[in-house]
Amino acid sequence: MAANIQDAIMLLGDSLTQGGYDMNGFAAKLAYVYNRKMDVINRGFSGYNTDWALPVFEQVFATKEEQAHVPKVRLLVIWFGANDAAPPPKPQHVPLDRFRANLRKLVWTVRAPESARHSPDTRVVLMTPPPVSTPQRARAQGAKSPPRELDREFETTRRYAEAVAEVGREVGVPVVDLWGALYEAAGREEVGLEGFLTDGLHVNERGYAIVFDELVRTIKENYPEYHYDNLQSTFIYFDLIAESPENYLELTKKRDAFQ
Repeated sequence: MAANIQDAIMLLGDSLTQGGYDMNGFAAKLAYVYNRKMDVINRGFSGYNTDWALPVFEQVFATKEEQAHVPKVRLLVIWFGANDAAPPPKPQHVPLDRFRANLRKLVWTVRAPESARHSPDTRVVLMTPPPVSTPQRARAQGAKSPPRELDREFETTRRYAEAVAEVGREVGVPVVDLWGALYEAAGREEVGLEGFLTDGLHVNERGYAIVFDELVRTIKENYPEYHYDNLQSTFIYFDLIAESPENYLELTKKRDAFQ
């Protein structure tokens, strides 16, 4: 098992988060820019909605008693809504009111002193689902064998994105408006979204580039002390050791990234 050396960023979400480790995905880019400063833990679960994520989160986020023995999660990025917005009677569908309540519960879990998983050093970021291209999604579903019916819709997903923003304002957590950012990048035309999505639902490399940029901007504006430019590497760079190689044992001791 790896030693507890660096604090971490935890990404919690569905397939959009799970796919973030694709080449040039947002999680891969985060891991690169935070290299030697914070580890990036990807807890993305393809197909999951917020109902199913709640019991999983209680298993993947350490309790107060466990936190002394595991990497401290400094940033928790929560990205749900794409599956919750599936139309009923799809099993992934979560009604809007319950979706809001589930997001509140996820935030409460780490921020409330009475929670078994209270983590005072953890900063939370919410991200909205991206917009859906209904025509592109319909083609992708129709091309499957056997063909499947349309399972996402532009306006419905917009309402779930708005719900994320509402919860963020209510609980005082910054929100990355990916629905708005991608829609703007598409020229505010649903057809333009096809340049940022693979199948009308999941983002492609261009889409992930916007996800990364918007998330990093949100961290810089709201939690500047956790931005990678404001952290030092936990182990110094080799050129500093080369300047005084006789002191390498002292120079190679772990440092606090936040000092």
